[in-house]
Amino acid sequence: MAETRNFVLLTTGGTGGHVFPAEALADALTRRGVRLALATDRRGHAYPGALRNLERHQIHAAPMAGRSVVKLFKAGFEMAWGYLQARRLLRRLRPQAVIGFGSYASVPVMLAASHLGVPTILHEQNAVMGRANRLLAPRVTTIATSFPITRHLRSMDEAKILLTGNPVREAFHTVCERPYPPLGLGDPFVVLILGGSQGTHVFANVVPNAMAALAPETRRRLRITQQCRPEDLEAVDAEYKALGIKAEIASFFDDVPERFAKAHLVISRAGASTVAELTAAGRPAILVPYPTATDDHQTANAHALEEAGGAWLMPEPFFTPDALAARITSFLELPVLLNKAATSAHALRRADAAERLAEAVCKCLPNTSGTPTHATQGVTA
Repeated sequence: MAETRNFVLLTTGGTGGHVFPAEALADALTRRGVRLALATDRRGHAYPGALRNLERHQIHAAPMAGRSVVKLFKAGFEMAWGYLQARRLLRRLRPQAVIGFGSYASVPVMLAASHLGVPTILHEQNAVMGRANRLLAPRVTTIATSFPITRHLRSMDEAKILLTGNPVREAFHTVCERPYPPLGLGDPFVVLILGGSQGTHVFANVVPNAMAALAPETRRRLRITQQCRPEDLEAVDAEYKALGIKAEIASFFDDVPERFAKAHLVISRAGASTVAELTAAGRPAILVPYPTATDDHQTANAHALEEAGGAWLMPEPFFTPDALAARITSFLELPVLLNKAATSAHALRRADAAERLAEAVCKCLPNTSGTPTHATQGVTA
């Protein structure tokens, strides 16, 4: 019997900020009975969760920014090759919609889909639209955004915008069902430090020195969980032991949602997924944007959460041991600051982000309860 289920192609880059929302959408669409496949570059074999078991198709792609003339020429060749691959793939698979999550890896597939008349949805995770998504925005059917204000969106594309929020993994939504842990005088103070792939080294340098600057009675209350690069693990662990601070140090934690639930404070970079996870969990944070992030998008993400009262933005030049020690001291002297920030972060939560995005996808499909919003369904040219 011929396959009658709706079929959607996802395309994304390889970093967590792109992969996690794609994973959340894949879960939501699978629950709706939609058949899925994934088109990406060579990094696709490492994708987690719901993406791991999808039919995968590798497409050539390469970043185009900040490179020598020779490398730019080679990257252009890779992208052109990827575009031709994507056209052949789309003609063969005949998806009814293509959903892109950014990065250069998604560009060939999204361009091919738009040229072939396939409904396309672009999801932007950050408060600043990425360069790949800026290139694609004029060509897609719908632009799904995570923040109420997204920089670098053209006014002529406003009619395409749909505010969905940034989908996060389901485990983070269960954290918000657990109340913010009480912090009374003398109670242990649980701090979670996450650096991701771009940032653990600065935290390894600053955070232990900040803890050393605290009063001895304050240090005794600390319970530290810190992500470090492998080469920093031994030194950071030794510093905490010398200070008499209870700490768990590792290069990777596979139970981050549970650690969010127990944390009084998170110290981290300000990637899109991290900010979305903080709001989903309802936990306050000190955010230290990665200073060389493209178009400084992490500062924009952090600023949005700080403006709402859910976090404190500390640019890296001002993220010093003394400044961090002073901030932590103020929290312990006035815990209501953390409680208010937790409430404010939770207020920004978009628990239905994945479902909103899934609903937008289903409106492109012919065999759903909703009426398709586009005349073109599937590859027509």
